[in-house]
Amino acid sequence: MSADGSVKLTWPDGERTFRLAIGQLRELQERTGVGPHALSRRIVSGDWFVDDLVETIRLGAIGGGASPTEALKLVRTYVEARPLTEAVLPAAAILAAALVGVADDPVGRRENPTTPAAGMPATG
Repeated sequence: MSADGSVKLTWPDGERTFRLAIGQLRELQERTGVGPHALSRRIVSGDWFVDDLVETIRLGAIGGGASPTEALKLVRTYVEARPLTEAVLPAAAILAAALVGVADDPVGRRENPTTPAAGMPATG
């Protein structure tokens, strides 16, 4: 997990990094016909289309550093050749990391939580 919106997920062939940067999110919008937040709601609610899952994972793999060929092989092997419901949680996690970040993301956290933020009075 990282501050750049990436998330590491475990696959049968090992751990992989997925990331949907702006370019991948734009392509995902084009391929699914909806924006990333609407797509996330669609996936989480169970109203997904096949390409919602396939394209989220494929583009996330590319954004995470896989070549387009590697990403296509990943979805053919572990998404298209398996029950599609297995792809729901990974697709949702990839989108969530891009949209809201991940649990370990330090953005917005102070280094020392007992020290007041600049300009804030100390309480005691």
